[in-house]
Amino acid sequence: MKILAIGDFHGKFPVKLRKLVKKVDLIVSIGDYFSFTNRDLFFKYSYGTDKELWEVVGKKRVKAGILKDIRAGESILKKLNKVGVPVITVIGNIDYTRVHDVYDEEQVSWIKGWKWEAQDFFSPMVKKYKNVHRFDYAYAKFGGLNFIGAYGHTFPGNVKSKSYKKHRAILEKLFKKFGKEDVIFVAHNMPYDCKLDKIRDEDAPMEVLGKHYGSKLIRRVIDKHQPVLALGGHMHENQGKCKIGKTLVVNPGAAYEGKCAIIDFDVERGKIKSVKFVK
Repeated sequence: MKILAIGDFHGKFPVKLRKLVKKVDLIVSIGDYFSFTNRDLFFKYSYGTDKELWEVVGKKRVKAGILKDIRAGESILKKLNKVGVPVITVIGNIDYTRVHDVYDEEQVSWIKGWKWEAQDFFSPMVKKYKNVHRFDYAYAKFGGLNFIGAYGHTFPGNVKSKSYKKHRAILEKLFKKFGKEDVIFVAHNMPYDCKLDKIRDEDAPMEVLGKHYGSKLIRRVIDKHQPVLALGGHMHENQGKCKIGKTLVVNPGAAYEGKCAIIDFDVERGKIKSVKFVK
């Protein structure tokens, strides 16, 4: 079976990647469909402070950016829905789902105030596209393979938080369901403290540059259950693969940069035959 691992679209789905669809049996997406129009403003005025961006630059400006992101993201879902190949997906941090799986909202002082901005835009949107199946904190089955989905947010997280414990418990039940069967684990973020989760982007804030910033939730699940394959992204600069125990971890790279990975999986033997990176 050939799997197209892809994600971090951020509003773009290059033609060269769309052409690859004819060569695969299944598309697995790690999320981040929406663009991030307010990115520069966020890092200039809000990042590292106790202020929401709209409190600084105004709701009108922030809303215009979010609406632009939503239109761009939905255009990707529409394209995926029409490719003629099944698509399974987890959520990304820019998909406006408002899922917090590695910390508790009440412990973060900057979450407050504006109901319109805080709503879940992605969930009702993705339901419109019948060929795109969302499975974060759930499972999917295709062609004899079992997939378990997660998220992992954008940073290591608080392992003592109620939200972490809740989502870890969900994943434990899902892995227990499949017992010794082969599982492919899919998340948005990379596992913590591996070759693929170090922030190398020169545009990143100086206080995090060079640090491991993957998810402790994702790492601990991989350490314990050793799925045959783990897919994730978020770290655009870290396209590649590494091993954590017996698990092969793959970051397909950012789709908006024209990157993805094609994984040839031998279902009968439960082994990965090859991983080809498109750059």
